[in-house]
Amino acid sequence: MLDDLLPPGDHQRTIDWGGRRRSYLLHIPLGWDGQGALPLVLAFHGGATDGAFMARFSGLNEQADAARFAVAYPDGTGEQSRMLTWNAGRCCGYARRHAVDDLGFIQALLDDLHGVINLDARRVYATGISNGAMMAYRLAVELSNRVAAIAAVAGTMEVESFTPGRPVPILHFHGTADEFVPHTGGRGARSLSQLDFSSVDDLIQAWVEFDGCQREPVVERLPRVSSADLAVARHWYPPDRTDAEVVLYLIEGGGHTWPGRQSRITALGRSTLAVSANETMWEFFARYALP
Repeated sequence: MLDDLLPPGDHQRTIDWGGRRRSYLLHIPLGWDGQGALPLVLAFHGGATDGAFMARFSGLNEQADAARFAVAYPDGTGEQSRMLTWNAGRCCGYARRHAVDDLGFIQALLDDLHGVINLDARRVYATGISNGAMMAYRLAVELSNRVAAIAAVAGTMEVESFTPGRPVPILHFHGTADEFVPHTGGRGARSLSQLDFSSVDDLIQAWVEFDGCQREPVVERLPRVSSADLAVARHWYPPDRTDAEVVLYLIEGGGHTWPGRQSRITALGRSTLAVSANETMWEFFARYALP
C-alpha cells in the first residue's frame, strides 16, 4: 500500500471534471514516512493568480513540513492560464460568469487524493485569500460534511444562500485598510471585480449566531513586533451551544496581505508580523475534526 503513495515533495496533478481539465499542486510534507493518516489544508489562491502563486505567497509549505500536514493548491479557471478565479457565489470573474462547478471539482480533488496519500478525511481544512477566502466560505456553507474548519484571509462571504449543514469553526484575518475587499463592505478603491462586497462584521455575526457562540467577543490586543509594526486586535467568540468557535484578527492599517509575511507587491498594502496566519490557522485547525 505504501508503495502506491506519492513521496514527500511537490506534485502537479490533473482531474477531468465538468468537461474541463482541472489541476492542483499537492505538497506532501518533507520527511513524511507514509505512516499514519495525513491531515490536509486546501489553500485557495486569490483572483487573477493560480495555485503555484498561492504556495509562494502564503509560505504554507514550511508550516506543513513542520506540523506534518499536506497542502493542496487548486487552480481556478480563466481565459489565461495564470489569471484564474473561483465561483464562490456572487464572485468572481470568469468562474462566476461561466457558472463553473468549483464545488464539484473540490469534491473530485478530495476523492483523487484518497488514491495518492493516506488522507485523514476527518481532518480536511480550507483557507484562502481574497476570492480564495470566499471559496473557503462557500465550502464551509455547502461542503461542511467534508471540511472541518476554515481560515479566511482578506476575503468575505459571498454565498447566494447561507444554509450551512453543521456548525463550522471560523478563523478570519482582515486589514482595516484593505482597498481590494474592504472590511466594512462595499466596493474597494482597487477592486478588480468592481463588486459591492459584504462586510466582515456581517459574516462574523452570521457565523456567531449559527455556530451558537457567545455574542460578545473577548478582545485582546496583540503585542507589536516593533514600533513600526501594525497593531492587531483578536476578537474571540467562545463556543456556547456547540464546540465551534469564531475568531477574527483585525489588523489596523493592514492591506490585502497574508499576516506574518511581508508582501513584495506594494499595491496590496501593509502586512503585520504581530500574528502569523500560518501558525495561527494550524493551531486553530488542529483542535477540530469532523464528527
